[in-house]
Amino acid sequence: MVRRLPGGILHRAEPDRPRTLRPHPGGPGPDLHRGGAVTTPAAPTAFPGGPQLFRLSPQVAHLNHGSYGAVPLSVTQARLRLLAEADTDPDAFFVAVPDRLAEARGRVAEHLGADPEGISFVTNATEAANLALDALRLGPDDEILVSDHGYGTVVSAAARRARLTTVALDPALPDEDAVRRAVLAAVTPRTVAVLLDQISSPTARVIATPRLLADLADREVTTLVDGAHAPGMLADPLAGRPDFWFGNLHKWGYAPPGSAVLAVSPRYRAQVPAPVPSWEDHRGFPRAAEYRATADYTGWLAAPEGLDLFVRLGPERVRAHNSALAGYGAELLSRIPGLTSLPADDALAMRALRLPPGMARTQDEAAALREEIAARLGCRVLIWPWPGGGGIRICGQIYNVPQEYERLAAGLGSLLAGR
Repeated sequence: MVRRLPGGILHRAEPDRPRTLRPHPGGPGPDLHRGGAVTTPAAPTAFPGGPQLFRLSPQVAHLNHGSYGAVPLSVTQARLRLLAEADTDPDAFFVAVPDRLAEARGRVAEHLGADPEGISFVTNATEAANLALDALRLGPDDEILVSDHGYGTVVSAAARRARLTTVALDPALPDEDAVRRAVLAAVTPRTVAVLLDQISSPTARVIATPRLLADLADREVTTLVDGAHAPGMLADPLAGRPDFWFGNLHKWGYAPPGSAVLAVSPRYRAQVPAPVPSWEDHRGFPRAAEYRATADYTGWLAAPEGLDLFVRLGPERVRAHNSALAGYGAELLSRIPGLTSLPADDALAMRALRLPPGMARTQDEAAALREEIAARLGCRVLIWPWPGGGGIRICGQIYNVPQEYERLAAGLGSLLAGR
């Protein structure tokens, strides 16, 4: 039958078929004993119709939305219509691409609170970081300050272009002000730019706050903010207005994979290089940065559909639901011996915990544990490496239900104990 889902979307589904979790070897539920008594945190309410908006396997608990996102069916359908249009008349489609990208960019800019002439479509945050760093025209003696929470490929992009100084931020730092003080203390007279996460990918910490960005601007330091998780997660993703900001739309913005934007302050826009020569080079930023000749632009053109859906669902409602689920999952996991919750922002839909010492010390160890959790528990999570012992990150999204976090909590303790 045809059902009307949140956001006015029509979806054909089997009658009254809710998304349910298949039985899995992880066990029936979390073992939450404290002082001999069983205590259970209150489970959040499932988002009505949320799971049916996606084509995700009910056999897997998808608790890692922050890594790759998930595309709603309606956004996929919009992209398929664009692909069909391109296949029907390629000439007409590609001749119109630059102007259609500008129109789509304007819609995205409205959602983000950005200047449509100050942002450009890019494929992901890593590509955006490379363009932003090239715009700085750094010399071999210039110094960039990064943190040890930075995303690996983004930090590597900076290392290719200048000297790096890395500020160590203890994952257990109590609040944003402690983070701010640590970053400012690492700035030296040689620091020409600071590249920081808005929300750190592994540890789910807010780092590049508006107050910190203002302090750095007072020191005349150029600011680059990796806002990979900001669109859809934060109400004002460009808060603080750094010199460069980049964020993925395909994570919390429900856009197709490979959809992101780079925002550039007016003083640097003329310096942003085109990633490849194209017939839009003479137009400058942003058109020269986003036009790649004959390429698949359908993801970018469909990206506003994801943000429109987000608005129809209710941004505050979605954020509150996702944060509550992530918090619920973190509470369950924190009761497993050896797991320690890290300080968290209650507004975020991600939570991180430290694993027992000695686990996930390297990227290879983290990947092995991640895949073991997937194979044995049917749960997708992020395991992040850290010297001495890494951690686990979980996310909440409208397709998730409390039972998925309970499944993870039920099996993770024995899995870790057996390693």
